[in-house]
Amino acid sequence: MKILAIDDQQLVLLPLEKRLLELGYDVKIETDAVKGLELFESFTPDLVIVDINMPEMSGIDVVKHIRIAKKSQTPIMVLSGDTKDETITEGFDLGINDYMKKPLSLNEISARVKRLIGAPDVDSIVAKSNVMIQERCVGVVIPCYNEEERLFSKEFTDYIDKNSGYHLCFVNDGSKDKTLEVLKELQKGREDFITVYDCEKNGGKAEAVRLGMLHMAKKEDLDYIGFLDADLSTDLADFDDLVKTIETSEFKIVSGSRISRMGANITKESARKIISLTINFIIRKILKMDFKDTQCGAKIFSKDVIEVAFGEKFVTQWIFDVEIFKRMSIHFGLKQAKTMLCEQPLKRWIHADGSKLSMKDSVKIVGQLGQIAWVYRNKKSQMEPSLTN
Repeated sequence: MKILAIDDQQLVLLPLEKRLLELGYDVKIETDAVKGLELFESFTPDLVIVDINMPEMSGIDVVKHIRIAKKSQTPIMVLSGDTKDETITEGFDLGINDYMKKPLSLNEISARVKRLIGAPDVDSIVAKSNVMIQERCVGVVIPCYNEEERLFSKEFTDYIDKNSGYHLCFVNDGSKDKTLEVLKELQKGREDFITVYDCEKNGGKAEAVRLGMLHMAKKEDLDYIGFLDADLSTDLADFDDLVKTIETSEFKIVSGSRISRMGANITKESARKIISLTINFIIRKILKMDFKDTQCGAKIFSKDVIEVAFGEKFVTQWIFDVEIFKRMSIHFGLKQAKTMLCEQPLKRWIHADGSKLSMKDSVKIVGQLGQIAWVYRNKKSQMEPSLTN
């Protein structure tokens, strides 16, 4: 039994392909709809699974080609995040056999496939899958410097094994220990879901994040790209909550916030907390925004603002987050920028032992904030004449 699956997002196709192969089907996948139709001719599948919203050719056009141009009655299942009534109705009017709305489980997809074309004879019982096929695909940049002892490798691999639509990019920032070896081992066998970006020289967290974000922006199948600390002081489940917010809103950036409140597990050192409050007061004055916590190491971005936020090198090493928000306000104007940014409280944030930011570094941040205020005031004044012309 042969199945052809067409979707422009490889992160959707790979877990689907793996599951259907486990069940005994002969499977081919394609991210290009035009090439997918060529495969339809040569592969002659017993079932076609197709997405709707694809750049080169829509899923509806694929259905039209199969049903009208080729006059084929090959069963067709749509797997899409498009929930518009007119799209679903048009699909069934054209002769599709099923319409599956993302997100949904691989178990449900498998059951629907079996109902349509039956199940192959397999020698062993295949266990149920707990993987969900998501509507969106997300890239996560994780900067790493001398993380050999602190990297929670299993937490990362367990998460991407259970949650489709995630691609992790670990940036080795010129580590002097065996971090690169640890990352390469972490990547082994998961190359489609894990990238290791190696910087030969240590350039600091700001530059590591910037290079990783720009690298991931080149991946066409990603909808959103964010960054997360390697020590998982904010875990991936909490990060996924930020993703859910950005995909169901008009925000361009959703930033985690370590606000202590009922029901949340937020721990900080007392001295660090006092300094953080002082620094945050200065930041609010510089940004002219009522941010509670700009420095949380968990943020997610819509892909179309990556160049604005990360295109140029940052002025500072530790507080590049402030620069990101300042760049947004200069580029879009303060009023519009405020509507594009969202600060979302985290359920969990734990101060990790071995944090690279010392109390001495925290004091230096005040000087760096002055540097940001000076540099970006000049940038704004340079832009204003061009905006008035």
